[in-house]
Amino acid sequence: MKKKVLSALLCVSMVATMVAGCGGKDDGAAADNNAAPADDAAAAPATEAPADDAAAPADDAAAADPVANLIAATEGTVSLQLWCSETEAYQTTMAELVDGFKAAYPDVDFDITIGAVSESDAKDRVLEDVEAAADVFVFADDQLNDLVTAGALQSVDATFTYDPAEVNAASTVEAASSGGKLYAYPLTASNGYFLYYNSEVFTEEDVQSWESLTAAAEAANKKVGMDVGNGWYIYGFFAGAGCNLSMNEDQSNNCDWNNETGVAVAESIQNIASSPAFISVADADAQAMLPDGDLAAYVSGTWDSGIFSDNYGEGYAAAKLPTFDVNGTATQMGSYAGYKFIGVSAYSQNSGWAMLLAEYLSSEESQALIAETTGEGPANVNAAGTITSPALAALAAQAEFADQQVVGGNFWDPAASLGASLVEGSDDIQGLLDAAVEGITQPVSAQ
Repeated sequence: MKKKVLSALLCVSMVATMVAGCGGKDDGAAADNNAAPADDAAAAPATEAPADDAAAPADDAAAADPVANLIAATEGTVSLQLWCSETEAYQTTMAELVDGFKAAYPDVDFDITIGAVSESDAKDRVLEDVEAAADVFVFADDQLNDLVTAGALQSVDATFTYDPAEVNAASTVEAASSGGKLYAYPLTASNGYFLYYNSEVFTEEDVQSWESLTAAAEAANKKVGMDVGNGWYIYGFFAGAGCNLSMNEDQSNNCDWNNETGVAVAESIQNIASSPAFISVADADAQAMLPDGDLAAYVSGTWDSGIFSDNYGEGYAAAKLPTFDVNGTATQMGSYAGYKFIGVSAYSQNSGWAMLLAEYLSSEESQALIAETTGEGPANVNAAGTITSPALAALAAQAEFADQQVVGGNFWDPAASLGASLVEGSDDIQGLLDAAVEGITQPVSAQ
């Protein structure tokens, strides 16, 4: 089936009707519940004046209501599939929101299923078979360009209850756009990282630098750590020192991490990792260590706020990332700042309802609930203004040192290998960096 696009959606400023998009089935038949009525007579203007002239304004108002028109154009069961994070908090919250969505439109028969697909895996799952992907799915901002290029996303050409571009932070709207067109609904603005720590073990001064943090951890016989063998995190060291990593139009990368500054950064990482108090572990392993009280500080994001709060108790605290020594100078770590979006499949059989569901799930009220249950920060300006937490405060403090994640796919494996090698220790740091940069900057055509 050819990709289907809604050529016209209802706008608040005009009377419009949901229609099947250009490029639908070859026979031109309306294939989804959002199509205009098959009966031309039903869609034609009335041939007789209304019996009661006073009724005309109400009829015009109804015709101008995009939700009312969508409902009027719907027949039978509206089947939708939603993909969101596999975490219990997300699954539970999304189920509650879906129930609220159904209740808001009681005259429509919905069949909405919720699948467990991590935001980080969403693009890969969608591109496995774009026509069979979920109607609505949550994904990380760095996946937008690939999804747009593949024609997998329905652009947000019209709105039903509010305009996402007007209520969300400008940075999230910009990141959700391509070529000046909005392709997704901003959901969260907290996909970054910072330092969680136990304030009963460390002081605010201890967490200011990696050097003081590891020294304090050694003295307290505790562990501190981060996932150095992960390109998303190791980027923070090199970016903080001013090293370059950027993406070209063909999605290949530019990288100068093997220059003189990069060598000093790598030496610092290796020195930090050499502390007996430091461990390089991924999130799942870090979480498993928390109950025994051994891991007293760890670099992660808002998605882990609940488990750190539960385990650190009265000592639960968070701060911006520590500085680290580069040739004798305390250098602030950088980081990636990311967002989560809700996308609508361009191949959805119920495009209008999929867009209305995405709009509902990313509304101010929904974002506030998601923030409350997951600890993530809303993209919606009003919702964000009502949420406070140690994690979000730390994220805000780190924000001035953070960059939006724009990087080609060839970055991840070489960067992860570099981090793992530095944790293990090496006498040939220049060689490690040269090999990493060679892999990171590999031409896309050579994959």
